[in-house]
Amino acid sequence: MALPVRAKLVHHIKLARRFLRHNQRFFCDGSSSENKESPGQARVFSGIQPTGVPHLGNYLGALVNWVSLQDQYPSVLYSIVDLHSITQPQDPERLRTNILDMVASLLACGIDPDKAVLFQQSQVPEHAELAWILGCLTSMPRLRHLPQWKMKSRQRNEGSVGLYTYPVLQAADVLLYRATHVPVGEDQIQHLELAQDLARIFNNRYGALFPEPRALLGTTQKVKSLRDPSVKMSKSDPQAMAAINITDSPDDIALKIRRAVTDFTSEVTYDPGARPGVSNLVTIHAAAAGIGVDEAVTRAAGVDTGAYKATVAEAVIQRLAPIREEVLRLREERPHLEAVLDAGRRRARRLATPTLQEVRRRLGFS
Repeated sequence: MALPVRAKLVHHIKLARRFLRHNQRFFCDGSSSENKESPGQARVFSGIQPTGVPHLGNYLGALVNWVSLQDQYPSVLYSIVDLHSITQPQDPERLRTNILDMVASLLACGIDPDKAVLFQQSQVPEHAELAWILGCLTSMPRLRHLPQWKMKSRQRNEGSVGLYTYPVLQAADVLLYRATHVPVGEDQIQHLELAQDLARIFNNRYGALFPEPRALLGTTQKVKSLRDPSVKMSKSDPQAMAAINITDSPDDIALKIRRAVTDFTSEVTYDPGARPGVSNLVTIHAAAAGIGVDEAVTRAAGVDTGAYKATVAEAVIQRLAPIREEVLRLREERPHLEAVLDAGRRRARRLATPTLQEVRRRLGFS
């Protein structure tokens, strides 16, 4: 009789393990009835590379949402992720300037240091230590298939170790603050999934500590290059007319939009597949004017694409004018910008230090 009893016991253990495996998220992300996440426990984290002054795509696609989120969530952290930036060579003086330009730009766009923790990633050393620990929980095949590595290593024929492990540092950025929500674009979803996986792996091995961060997808369509609407707007685009920076003068904005690639049909319609150039202008117009895409198309009825470009330019100029003025003003106040970063560093470390101390304790380091 002992054998059937043992077989039943093994069967029940297997069922229990399967149940736990399928319900890890329920137990690890604090969403059970006893641990249901309250608004007071929610925390948002996001980062932006110090590329200097952001372009229009950064502003409409991410920063507008960032400003909104700081009023929706009780705890919000925004980091200038300079450790990520050195996966490609950086001139030190240029990098220092770019970091402060980014601070000025974020403040000018509406980020409020009293509502959100604004800080420089490298000033919080806990990021790098947690990244090493999480890297030891990550397999090489898992990283090899992520889009960042596949795209950038192909562009350069080879990539650095830093580029390869870039997503692990991204995961550490989020988990260090036990963030529950991360605003991301669709192209970053796989990297956020790595953070979720690492939270589960750590929690299963060392006990529940990290919530599984959830994606906050923006509603604005991706802003495309003005010269090649098949790719998104980028500061690294070699074509000067491809991107609009938020500090561009009205004349520069009008010129860039006037030279934007469209097609030979004069009517303004929204069809990203068939008419990517015109659709990109509609997206920009709608986002800059604070209206829907359908409303933008309705307003363009009876107007050819040449005249419509003037409408788009005017909407962008009006939207960016106060931001441009504020960025230029803040650039002259370097001590203020450095003080903002220093205050942010202190606040960030007050959150990061206890988390890393607990991680170290669970690993047996202390």
